[in-house]
Amino acid sequence: MTRSLIALLLALGLLAGCSDDGDKSAAPEPTPSQSTGAPEPAKPAPRPKPGGCYALSYEAAVAPTNDVKPVSCQAKHTALTFLVGDLNTVVDGHLLTVDSDRVQQQVARSCPQALSDFVGGSAEDLRLSMLSAVWFSPTVEQSDAGQDWYRCEVIAIAAPQRLQLLSGAMKGVLATEEGRDTYGMCGTAKPGNKDFRRVSCARPHTWRAVGTVDVRPGKGGAYPGVEAAQKAGQSICEDTVRDLAEDPLTFTWGYEWPERKQWAAGQHYGFCWRPEA
Repeated sequence: MTRSLIALLLALGLLAGCSDDGDKSAAPEPTPSQSTGAPEPAKPAPRPKPGGCYALSYEAAVAPTNDVKPVSCQAKHTALTFLVGDLNTVVDGHLLTVDSDRVQQQVARSCPQALSDFVGGSAEDLRLSMLSAVWFSPTVEQSDAGQDWYRCEVIAIAAPQRLQLLSGAMKGVLATEEGRDTYGMCGTAKPGNKDFRRVSCARPHTWRAVGTVDVRPGKGGAYPGVEAAQKAGQSICEDTVRDLAEDPLTFTWGYEWPERKQWAAGQHYGFCWRPEA
């Protein structure tokens, strides 16, 4: 499943038998292992519910399906289900497979849109955070057995290919200063420096993203090119950081523009950065 950052899930069971120590001459009663009827079909996995917590690895978070079981939200976890919806697999009277582009695009739109309402704050707060939506749907086999749900998870990126542990209530988290600090976007060096890595502000860092700049697309919505993307944020970011500086005459700022691959993934804006002790 594809995403701007992202896409993503499920289960099985067993049964046991018993023995009879009664009269050996009598006709034995059927036991589960001697059943004369057709075997019972496996019980379908239960539909997930909002509010479930999961201890996902980064690799599991970006897979289309998984069979990780929920954990207590009081235990260590890296993902929380904020929405469970129904897949629309019938289009113009035709049944589509769960892994079809049409079905997966439905989920790819729904989960990111719902994330903003769930975590609160402004659209800018979400852009400046390391929070992201990932999603899971049933396997093809589970879909054939009648499962028609999708599950949206909120995760936080701690560092490249590493998830951050979630803590406390995630609903409305970006509407609080503590939440913005915990899950904000920071850097290990000035953007463009060879030592720069994007990290959560909860980790050691020296720079912080403090604003974003929308970049005007090229013809037909195409990537406008490096020169245009660079030019778009120069004066805006300088002004943004100046307004935040203790001394508006002496300050340092940085601008990180979207590259072609980021543009293709849906990031049509750049970031304004400033040093943070």
